Amino acid sequence: MKLGLLTAICEGMTFEEVVDFAAETGLECLEVACWPAGGAKRRYAGVSHIDADRVLSDDAYAAHVVDYAAARGVALSSLGYYPNTMDPDLEKRASYVAHIHKLIDASAKLGINMVTTFVGRDPRKNITDNLELFKEVWPPIIKHAEEAGVKIAIENCPMLFTEDEWPGGQNIMTSPANWRKVFAIANSDNFGINYDPSHFVWQQIDYIKPLYEFRDKIFHVHYKDIKLYPDKLADVGVMATPLEYMSPKLPGLGDIDWGKYVSALTDIRYSGYTCIEVEDKAFEGSLEDAKNAVRLSAKYLRNFVI
Repeated sequence: MKLGLLTAICEGMTFEEVVDFAAETGLECLEVACWPAGGAKRRYAGVSHIDADRVLSDDAYAAHVVDYAAARGVALSSLGYYPNTMDPDLEKRASYVAHIHKLIDASAKLGINMVTTFVGRDPRKNITDNLELFKEVWPPIIKHAEEAGVKIAIENCPMLFTEDEWPGGQNIMTSPANWRKVFAIANSDNFGINYDPSHFVWQQIDYIKPLYEFRDKIFHVHYKDIKLYPDKLADVGVMATPLEYMSPKLPGLGDIDWGKYVSALTDIRYSGYTCIEVEDKAFEGSLEDAKNAVRLSAKYLRNFVI
């Protein structure tokens, strides 16, 4: 397994600065945030460390991206972009899907061959109706990925943390039960999972067991911890917005047993990319705080990932 970083936390740094920082920190790979120009309003979104448009139009720039990372011993694990590709607003949906298609081509050109994202969800519709929407939106994306030789890894984040996202959320790939339903529709070797155990913790789902069942579908892995507050949960209940009773934390500072988790990854012979995802509010004061969060996370995870 290679230990790396999702670069969204490095807002304000150039691609070269992020690569240098990763190398200095002893990280081996980067999941590179690749939002389109104009960004996004959501926390940890809107960051772009590789310009996909420029990759596709400027061969010298594309070569520089590849060569700069390779010269410093840092692999590029994926181009990461996490919108709601099944947004009920058709104009937004079209723009999100268009950028996914662009990232598939850019990822292929760079030799990365991975895009990490969300499936999305119309929050006004139930799961059954959203599965019908999935049949409309996603087959052309998956076909494009197959033709380009690119894998798409879907993170299992429900995206229902804020009041405007609650209660439906913005992603249906949130549980093993939903994974089975989606994979029954999209039976493709190029369509799989970006596995984040933290989202299972607050949903009260076993975060170890699915690793074994879906071992062949796990293309990419996140390291992010979650800390539950039982007293708050007892006050607001599971139907509250999740941030009312939990907080994202750095690996080792929450409730996940990382030794048990990495042990399961070795059981299934996972040998791919594993990336730290920093969303800990205690480390949001400055860019240096964010960099320290990465350093602390890497130091802790080196107990398990060599």
